[in-house]
Amino acid sequence: MTATQDFLQTDQIKEGVIILKNKQLRGVLMVSSLNFALKSEEEQSAIIYQFQNFLNSLDFSCQILVQSRKMNITGYLDKLKKIEQEQKDELLQVQTTGYREFIESLVKMGTIMNKSFFIIVPFSLLETKNDNKKGLKAPKIPALTEEEFQRCKIQLQQRMDFVSLGLRRSGLRAISLNTEEIVELLWGLHHPEQAEVGYYPEIPPELKE
Repeated sequence: MTATQDFLQTDQIKEGVIILKNKQLRGVLMVSSLNFALKSEEEQSAIIYQFQNFLNSLDFSCQILVQSRKMNITGYLDKLKKIEQEQKDELLQVQTTGYREFIESLVKMGTIMNKSFFIIVPFSLLETKNDNKKGLKAPKIPALTEEEFQRCKIQLQQRMDFVSLGLRRSGLRAISLNTEEIVELLWGLHHPEQAEVGYYPEIPPELKE
């Protein structure tokens, strides 16, 4: 029987970097949002112009991930339930119960949504070598030593810094996800229903930074 992991491209996550099975690297940036519709026409034109310049300045491909799902407020609801149970005043207890049930109904109707934006930045070990010339056969999957990983990680970080700078000029902020945050993101992508209504699984200590 084929294990689920065999269908995933991810080999491991290390030092805030995703290492794929073909030994390519991926860094993940979480990007802020802005209310474009509330900007003046001049501001909108300036944002579009800066973003266009940013895209034209890239000499490598990037993947944009937009994640939209119901907001997970399980912890908040648990806290309300605890307050409700500990409430000694009967009237306040009834009001707390009503408020908690109101919030639960809003979530079930899907009116509270959370939208997140990410940019996945790639880097390949082959980019540091001359193995990918035209006319040659496709290279075999290279071995990724610790020294090569650290060297590629530096170049990947330089790309991520470049992307962050370009987005900043467009009025957007971007931060790099660490190992734990990447694990939570990938877990949520593969378990969307659980990510909306429950707690994330505990991250092993060796994966935390």
